[in-house]
Amino acid sequence: MEPHFHYYATYCAAYLAGYTHEESMRICWSAEFVDRCTKTVLTRIKAPLSAATSQLQMELMDMRTDVIGLQEITRIWSSFHFLPRDLYAEVKGPKRFRNKYRLLCGPNGTLVKDTVELAKGKGLEAVGVALHVVADTWAHTYFIGAPSLVFNSTNHHFFELIPDGNGVYEEKHISFRHNPGAPDDPANCLYLATLPSIYENSIMNLGHGRASHLPDYSYARYKYMPSWADHEVLYKDNPSDFFKAFCQMIYVMKYIRGEVPEFETDTYDYETVSPWESEIKEILERRQTYCGDDWKAFGEKLSGRTVEPFDIEPFVEEYIAAGDNSNDTVIGRFTGATLAQKSMVTNKIYKSGNLLAGYSVDYEENGLKGIKDYFRLIEKQVDEMSAGGRRGGRDGD
Repeated sequence: MEPHFHYYATYCAAYLAGYTHEESMRICWSAEFVDRCTKTVLTRIKAPLSAATSQLQMELMDMRTDVIGLQEITRIWSSFHFLPRDLYAEVKGPKRFRNKYRLLCGPNGTLVKDTVELAKGKGLEAVGVALHVVADTWAHTYFIGAPSLVFNSTNHHFFELIPDGNGVYEEKHISFRHNPGAPDDPANCLYLATLPSIYENSIMNLGHGRASHLPDYSYARYKYMPSWADHEVLYKDNPSDFFKAFCQMIYVMKYIRGEVPEFETDTYDYETVSPWESEIKEILERRQTYCGDDWKAFGEKLSGRTVEPFDIEPFVEEYIAAGDNSNDTVIGRFTGATLAQKSMVTNKIYKSGNLLAGYSVDYEENGLKGIKDYFRLIEKQVDEMSAGGRRGGRDGD
């Protein structure tokens, strides 16, 4: 989802869920920081690099696409942006295909429940991290958090479905182009995308890069035929999905606040939203690539307070000034929450028999030492894979 949803819409959801203005600001700041917490930022403030939740384009360009590099990419993007829906999905095909298929993102999987339950009792920063992950399961459905030509590519059969106001949808062909100087042009269905690549593991094929920001836009309705689905036509209705995401986020926070005794997937707090439903849906349906101003105005209408724009600097200063007590700062608590989330998801992927995110280290048990020791396990895996190759192991098994 776009920053305006992770920040301003999350503020609105938090306030409707019963948090104060100040608490809502901390939650939405943490939700948005998930998209900005890169190794570059962490290096600057001397925070643990394993807490990275995103990667800059330049960082990705420098990444290796060998086993170790691909595992690191997958740990970040599958844990925070493309949470797998079903790690045990039944699907035919070679093991390499099955493992990537099981990383397909989607809402209401078991990992959503795990993510929400992990955040309970961990502070406002952990709430924000969980809300980012939950929201992205709706926007990023049908893509995976690993480089893959098979699962993340686009083709000529990609159409936007544009309502005419009378219940009829006009189909318009979408063109993806790589022209960094040209912004997305919804009026002509032209969207900026990563460079095409025929290589399965090219970083150009990470997530929905080949589909541009289209999956993140709340107004978008589209259909396409991905190769992994045997070219079956898949439909995506973002206005409907994003509304569900918003209502689910409120339900998530009411569970975390203790107002709901047990968290259940596929459950939404429509009742709390009902007085504002038409206004929220109007924002979601509006055909624009940035609706932050609309969400900001709505949030300020709800609380009667000013929702300040996202700003990292005050919390960077707090973190640096805290020195040995940095864990008890906003960024310190945020990095603690992200390390726990990444460890949990990696552990679940590993236990499913899927090594695309590498071997597992349990942060809850081992802390930062466990994260650092992770690389010993990676080296062990590489040695085992090399030995398997010398024994005549089959490629893709």
